[in-house]
Amino acid sequence: MKPGTLLISQPFLGDPHFERSVVLLCRHSPEEGAFGLVLTHPTPLLLGDVLDLPPATPRHVAQLPLLLGGPVEPDTLHFVHQQAELPGASALGQGVYWGGDFPQFLAGLAADAEPAVRLFTGYSGWSAGQLEEEIKRGSWIRQPASAGKVFTLESDAFWRTILREKGGRYRALSNYPLDPRLN
Repeated sequence: MKPGTLLISQPFLGDPHFERSVVLLCRHSPEEGAFGLVLTHPTPLLLGDVLDLPPATPRHVAQLPLLLGGPVEPDTLHFVHQQAELPGASALGQGVYWGGDFPQFLAGLAADAEPAVRLFTGYSGWSAGQLEEEIKRGSWIRQPASAGKVFTLESDAFWRTILREKGGRYRALSNYPLDPRLN
């Protein structure tokens, strides 16, 4: 699987960390496993809540919201952006990049009143072969080359919207209730 693939959880996954989630795959290697960021779990935290930002940092940067990228190392910060020139950034496709030089990243944010950025605490990780096994079991639906969706859909509607866009049987899955026993 290539970076930039979206992993959409099946509605009956049963894992609270990934219930109705969409994960942006940032890195995948058969030998090393996979790394991704959950796009659908907002937190009440803002960037200024978790970092000591320089005093000159514009208010709009300090007030950028954080998403919970996954259950692994929730005390780490990760970011997805559109700063193509940022040193150390990894291309995910469709003008979307992951990581890079953080001080330069912050400087770029300060210069942009409405930056295209998603910030995450923690990440989602899979050991070698684990993600492939989960896909074989039907836990995840793949949506290749879809990194551009990161900035076009709101986190609370992302799961349902991306399934509807896939159409067919996926459209029906988008209406699956949280708990079918309550239907």
